[in-house]
Amino acid sequence: QVQLVESGGGSVQAGGSLRLSCAASGYTYSSYCMGWFRQAPGKEREGVAVIDSDGSTRYADSVKGRFTISKDNAKTTLFLLMYSLKPDDTAMYYCAAGSWVAGSLDEHDYVHWGQGTQVTV
Repeated sequence: QVQLVESGGGSVQAGGSLRLSCAASGYTYSSYCMGWFRQAPGKEREGVAVIDSDGSTRYADSVKGRFTISKDNAKTTLFLLMYSLKPDDTAMYYCAAGSWVAGSLDEHDYVHWGQGTQVTV
């Protein structure tokens, strides 16, 4: 059974930084695209950053230059480093996995989801 568990969320002042982690288990970690999505109150869930099996990355325009996605294949953990945080970054952040579509920021392409971790700026 695939399990994705996020951690690292919290409250931070504007301009601050956070690092989110997603521990994956029961999953062929390195073979699929994984990513981070977020959903703010009253808004649809949106793709933030994704990383392919070959390490290629893609970011939403709103976070380019401020967020960095990475993964540790040995520890089967996905990370999201967030710098220069803005109030607009406030949302529930979700880890997602299982996409065969390279570089997809579309939530419909992902099969597995974590429960989310709250980020408040």
